[in-house]
Amino acid sequence: MEERIVKIEQELHAIAERNVRVEADKAWETSFFRKFVLSVTTYIVALLLLYVIGATHIFLSAFVPAIGFILSVQTLPAVKRRWVVTFLKKKK
Repeated sequence: MEERIVKIEQELHAIAERNVRVEADKAWETSFFRKFVLSVTTYIVALLLLYVIGATHIFLSAFVPAIGFILSVQTLPAVKRRWVVTFLKKKK
């Protein structure tokens, strides 16, 4: 009996640790910092690519994909909510 209690406590502890990791992952996915870093990275990659191909106005042109990324990130939560509602309705 004592072994079962210890095993159950270990399993609960493992579940609690997993929940903390899942919450941290979710917080990262929705964080402003993540969106900012990805936007800056997108801008820099676009800037480098435009420079390599010899495009004009590279600093301004590199904003296009970065802004596109920001807009897509902002609309995805709304699209996801709508998809989840539709998915759950179909499941009933």
